[in-house]
Amino acid sequence: MEKTTLYLECYSGISGDMTVAALLDLGATEENLRKTLAQLPLTGYEVRIRRTQKSGLDACDFDVILEGDAHAEELEGHSHVHSHEHGVDEGHTHSHEHDVNEGHTHDPGAYIHTHEHRTWRDIEQMLDKAELKPRVLELSKQMFQIIADAEGKVHGRPAEEVHFHEVGAVDSIVDIVCAAACMEELGIDRVVVSDIWEGQGHVHCQHGILPVPVPAVLQIAAGHGLTLRQTEQQGEMITPTGAAVAALSEGRKPERFTVKKIGLGAGKKVFPRANVLRAMLIEEAKEPEERLWMLESNIDDCSGEVLGYTVERIMEAGARDAFFTPIYMKKNRPAYQLSVLCEEEQIQEMNAILFRETTTIGVRRYAVERDVLERRMEEVVTPFGAAEVKVCFWGNDKMRYPEYESVKRLAKEQGIAYREMYRIVLECANSKNK
Repeated sequence: MEKTTLYLECYSGISGDMTVAALLDLGATEENLRKTLAQLPLTGYEVRIRRTQKSGLDACDFDVILEGDAHAEELEGHSHVHSHEHGVDEGHTHSHEHDVNEGHTHDPGAYIHTHEHRTWRDIEQMLDKAELKPRVLELSKQMFQIIADAEGKVHGRPAEEVHFHEVGAVDSIVDIVCAAACMEELGIDRVVVSDIWEGQGHVHCQHGILPVPVPAVLQIAAGHGLTLRQTEQQGEMITPTGAAVAALSEGRKPERFTVKKIGLGAGKKVFPRANVLRAMLIEEAKEPEERLWMLESNIDDCSGEVLGYTVERIMEAGARDAFFTPIYMKKNRPAYQLSVLCEEEQIQEMNAILFRETTTIGVRRYAVERDVLERRMEEVVTPFGAAEVKVCFWGNDKMRYPEYESVKRLAKEQGIAYREMYRIVLECANSKNK
């Protein structure tokens, strides 16, 4: 059964809210998202989903508005600030620039209105008590665990004991659970990501100034093999929550794929490049029947006899094909381009023959693809004896080609011209299959 693959193109970084927005734009429904959120023991927030423009691109915008937050002001034109900058203090991270209530509540069943310190253990208990779908619960826990492990390494303490502002904050919990709910609804089996672009410089937070990428993002990237690429953009483009989503990746996108659907999730910052996360549902393209390698070399100061002998050696070594073509090189020197078609594991053997038998000092190579017709060999009885014929199939069509060696043998034995013997063998093959 074909898997549904989500490809995240992170050329403007990635954050939790951008991910949810992109998934909604892909087809996840607001109804399912709100139904999922209703299972969580959280209040004091509002979820807003709307369309917006980013560098002229129509994109979905997802925002978590906290009670008493500046986000609750008029949002028309997206004049509000939603920076997703992070600060760290004793294991606390901040996904948004909100005022923080420093009260500690560790009752996972309590209804929380503002940012509070929670441990990963608290969050896990809260998720277990919620009536989430199994896949949503699994993905949510996986992303929280990724962040907890990273923060634990940053602060030198067990992951389950790290206190979070970001992960414990209402907006971050909503981002992660909503992302999981959207993935489940879309039936996503596999996630792959591009390289992830990041800014540079430093970010300001309540507890000081941190370098970009922030420590948690670097830990997640290091622990999950994410490839980071730094841009000239000043500021943060990857949040820990976004990095946790990217860490779900099961490798890179396939080399060849078809795009089934596209979604754009808007970021909250204004960059020279479009601040969007592009999400695609993709399907790996069917591989060609055969993938081979073409080796080529431009050769001068080499006789035709040497080249002919080299081609014979190459074919005896198992190459699929070999030939040489007259060319003119610099200073109008006449030369030959010798071409060899072979399998990847034969490259070194073919190179050895070329360097040993010719005057070449370099061989270039590149991968090629070819489609091959189904074929089989048949024996045909002619008035002059048996001959082999290659039969090729293309749909309902059949093409027959007498084999050279068979035709040559019969032509010599009977003293008949090759072209005449070829015609006789072909007529016999066609009449046999009428």
